[in-house]
Amino acid sequence: MYIFFDKTEADIADIRAQYDVTVVRDASELPSEALVLHYTPELVSLECGALQMHGDLTTMLPRIKRLGQEMLIKAAKPKNFRGEPLAVDATAGMGEDSMLLAAAGFRVKLFEYNPVIATLLADSLRRGAQDPEIGEIVGRMELVPGDSITGIRNISERADVIYLDPMFPERQKSGLIKKKFQLLQQLERPCDDEDALFAAAREAAPKKLIVKRPLKGPFLAGAKPGYSVSGKAIRYDCFAF
Repeated sequence: MYIFFDKTEADIADIRAQYDVTVVRDASELPSEALVLHYTPELVSLECGALQMHGDLTTMLPRIKRLGQEMLIKAAKPKNFRGEPLAVDATAGMGEDSMLLAAAGFRVKLFEYNPVIATLLADSLRRGAQDPEIGEIVGRMELVPGDSITGIRNISERADVIYLDPMFPERQKSGLIKKKFQLLQQLERPCDDEDALFAAAREAAPKKLIVKRPLKGPFLAGAKPGYSVSGKAIRYDCFAF
């Protein structure tokens, strides 16, 4: 992987710990089809040839405007909790689902193990916090880079909701998702131990545990949920404690 510092610098120790990294400061030094994490003063993007992606949480605004129709929110049932409940997204990815939970009133801790994805997400949150349309929502989102199993065990307060989405990436047909898939799959994300992740989430004893699954996929860790909220392609398995 190449890191291209374009008129800026950043700490990349976490990325170096997981990837063989070559740092360049001149675009002419980049091979034509290299996987590149491109830092500029404005944003951070992941690029490979003609493909390019960066986080942009403002794209979630249409979904936020119809928040009550979102299956995740129907599964989380935020009205059942008092005050500003805590949700833990143990597989944050690019933060879209966390954004929905935050828009519904949850404080959200986002765990992301892959350091490149965490970097893209952190940059997206930074820019989102400055946006007048979504800044208040993003203010309820806290990124915690690193292993979510350890992170869940170290949370100092009981979570109202823990959310798991072990699917990577989601199987959707839009051009944007295809572009993201083509780039993110090159990161060779380590295969998480799904059973251990589920066990850690249950041991944390949240008031509710929500697991996103393909509609016809098996139960995570073989555990049958209390109920499920299902759509055409996916379902949310719900466990109440």
